[in-house]
Amino acid sequence: MVYPHRLAISLLMSMSLFLHATFVLGVDTYHGAYASSSSKEIDELPVTKDPDLDVQLVADGLDFPTGMAFLDSEDILVVEKNTGEVKRITNGEISEEPLLDVQVANEFERGLLGIAVTKEDIVNRPGGYAINDVTNVFLFFTESSDEEDGSDKCERENYCSEDGSPLGHRLYKYNLEKDALTNRQLLLDIPPNQGADHLGGSIVIGPDDNIYLVTGDGDSCEYNSCEEEIYHSPVYSQTANFVSGDLPQGRGGIIRITQDGNVVAKGDNESILGNEHPLNMYYAYGIRNSFGMDFDPVTGSLWDTENGPGFGDEINLVKPGFNSGWAKTQGMWPVSNYELLDPTPQSSGYLYDAATISSEPEGLVDFNDNGKYSNPEFTWNAPVGVTAIKFLASDKLGKQYENDVFVGDIKFGNIYSFELTEGRTELSLPEETNDRIANDDEELEGVLFAEGFGGVTDIEVGPDGYLYVLSAGGSLYKILASS
Repeated sequence: MVYPHRLAISLLMSMSLFLHATFVLGVDTYHGAYASSSSKEIDELPVTKDPDLDVQLVADGLDFPTGMAFLDSEDILVVEKNTGEVKRITNGEISEEPLLDVQVANEFERGLLGIAVTKEDIVNRPGGYAINDVTNVFLFFTESSDEEDGSDKCERENYCSEDGSPLGHRLYKYNLEKDALTNRQLLLDIPPNQGADHLGGSIVIGPDDNIYLVTGDGDSCEYNSCEEEIYHSPVYSQTANFVSGDLPQGRGGIIRITQDGNVVAKGDNESILGNEHPLNMYYAYGIRNSFGMDFDPVTGSLWDTENGPGFGDEINLVKPGFNSGWAKTQGMWPVSNYELLDPTPQSSGYLYDAATISSEPEGLVDFNDNGKYSNPEFTWNAPVGVTAIKFLASDKLGKQYENDVFVGDIKFGNIYSFELTEGRTELSLPEETNDRIANDDEELEGVLFAEGFGGVTDIEVGPDGYLYVLSAGGSLYKILASS
């Protein structure tokens, strides 16, 4: 689904997302996680580190795909960021006409960012008739205000102009009927803001059948525009741990709602963090930017991946009320000044004493003691642009991988695999990263599973039990056991 760096310098730094201009033109005009994700074509198939596994090309020719969802093993829906199109891949063939084409504001990280699918039996509909096997499709995108793709653009001189603001960052529900998505229903409307970065967009359906949507902090601080005016930025929010910041607006956290768009109560009509709207929709907060979530099939616990500014990419165990710590901390380190908030720093990795580890940051917002902070389960000091995360609830790749978790990145096009400890509350890490920090590429060797994907945007497990990998370059791959 959707998730750093200017070519040359920022390729190693800014952990944001989605820049079509760089990808297509090979010119790094702005920053974005998918901006620098591999502007060169892949001449060879990606490879795994396991000689008993192969990588197979399923389909090619997509335009900046950000997420996928399975209807069955040979029937896959894929969304494209900049075109706003939902493509259908059947038996490896991409549909000539999209199932749907929504009008998206697609500057920077805006666009069509997330998709999820559910099936349900509907009976006793009004009129007395019954309909079975209704397929619901959920899409998250920034909706254009003038019915054109690519509109509502930011003006670089002021970073973002207030003129031509998008309608909003919106979650819609559709019904799949033959080769079309119909019966559109608006479930969530996050107000537009001047910033066009850090929108998140990954959608998952939880074991409770509720929708989980991760949103970014709405950052508009590129070009140092927030150095003196951070208080006028979307970052200045209580959900980014500024005590006197703006009230929650749906940004910078994980939103949980029902499949009909209603608030999920934890009991006695109380929500996790508070009963005020939209705080009552938050499952977690303190998130800078994220492009991946998934539920552990064994425990039902939620995990996510998160991007840092120029350091501190994260993998987190997300308990209800989880506070990820941004903008007071990132990775294992405190954020003490503006330079550490800067999305385009002048070095890769923590800029000061990397040994300064933040165990419990001070001054966090806890929403009446309902929010709880914890350090990441794994973090990259020098960031890789971590994106998708997926648990493999299958033994099709071998029993040794069953229920392991797989994580992709956008910088290298790598996939990392992690076993979990017996209690499944921590990652079982090799000795070189038993401090939960990867300081360089060598320390990642023990968890490197596959490489060469040209920028991973999504990882899913198909109904056939195999791993499927979506590349920003427009390709869909399948990882399977060698024949």
